[in-house]
Amino acid sequence: MPQDTLPWTGLFDLFRVGIGPSSSHTVGPMLAAARFVGEIPVGMVVQDLVVDLFGSLALTGKGHATDTAIVLGLLGLRPATVDPDQVAALVAEVAASKMLCLPGGRSVAFDPASGIVFRKREMLPRHPNALRCTVTGAEGVFSRTYYSVGGGFIVTDGEEDAGADDARPVPHPFTTSAELLAMAERAGLSLAELQRENERATRSDAAISAGITHIWTVMQACVERGLRQTGELPGGLHVRRRAPGLHARLRERQGMNEQDVFMGMDWVNLYALAVNEENAAGGRVVTAPTNGAVGIIPAVLHYYDLFVPGASDAGIETFFLAAAAVGSLIKRNASISGAEVGCQGEVGSASAMAAAGLASALGASNAQVENAAEIALEHNLGLTCDPIGGLVQIPCIERNALASVKAINAARLAMHGDGAHFVSLDQVIRTMRDTGRDMLSKYKETSEGGLAVNAIEC
Repeated sequence: MPQDTLPWTGLFDLFRVGIGPSSSHTVGPMLAAARFVGEIPVGMVVQDLVVDLFGSLALTGKGHATDTAIVLGLLGLRPATVDPDQVAALVAEVAASKMLCLPGGRSVAFDPASGIVFRKREMLPRHPNALRCTVTGAEGVFSRTYYSVGGGFIVTDGEEDAGADDARPVPHPFTTSAELLAMAERAGLSLAELQRENERATRSDAAISAGITHIWTVMQACVERGLRQTGELPGGLHVRRRAPGLHARLRERQGMNEQDVFMGMDWVNLYALAVNEENAAGGRVVTAPTNGAVGIIPAVLHYYDLFVPGASDAGIETFFLAAAAVGSLIKRNASISGAEVGCQGEVGSASAMAAAGLASALGASNAQVENAAEIALEHNLGLTCDPIGGLVQIPCIERNALASVKAINAARLAMHGDGAHFVSLDQVIRTMRDTGRDMLSKYKETSEGGLAVNAIEC
């Protein structure tokens, strides 16, 4: 499908409530499995069910809880509504009974240990994140192949791309940052205002505001939970949660009334750590635009909300809208999938979105907002995705903290200028796409290279 005819991607496609630890390896497979059981022909007596995982889903699926997500999806559960505290019990019940109750009253013998097959040496040509669901019955075989293309988006064979659920035309259908800037100038709108007009194609202003409020509320709750939870993260690396201890130290320093020029940065680090530790533990998060980069936008938003004089609810909406405009450009013209282009597509995209959102909320010009996104993305180019043990913990958690500070710095650098700059956002997005294509697969969420092999316990 030509790029200019791809479905439009809106704010509520990029920001989705779900659970950790991964949008492509947890959220996407859960949605695919749920979609599959809803597509099984009515009246088919299911005798056998098998789910085959390919490529990155197979290589890092254990660490990313892909098998858990598959079971939940086959039960008909969805990432936005499943209770994270009930996940372990639901999966344990299926494993113990070796029976799966499918939606609609049908049941089938199913042992997750043998019914979910990790085909680590097989890669399907369309995308590194692929899964095939197959049921067999007296009536024959019914099978579907799905691709988890990043950010919780899924497509199947015959579908060209994953865009907005409602693909109605929008008034400003930009496909590049150059078009976005030109359209905004002609219309006399900020980038956030132009994005809002596009969002109105599917939602009223009241619904847009309510949706943003819900997303922001979930992000805040994630931070608050992350500040309370203690102990080790699951997965066997014995990574201890750092957010609660850092929070206690920062509160103690606040009470001492000491001047510390780095205090704001410490709080930004804290917010990112809190969110990413919750994500690593399978908690409730907002994909932004992926789970691997889930802490960046909440951390920068907390910085805006708590440290910027005059911060407001209107400013938070402006932040989300501008961030969505940039995120849609990156998804359209490159990728937000770590398995496709490395972590530059996840952390780089989120950092660019956060930089644009913050600059916009602070009143930057459209050129400055585009410059902020360009700076943040440019300085994440080439970032590999090499999670140790296939877990979204090392280096992911700290990487989010650093990228959050980078996003704030990018916004500040852009606002110290007049918006003129040598490299455009379009050029950086194309460079990120090309760099991802050239990157060896072992650096793209396979845990076969980088830190994943050089920092393991022998």
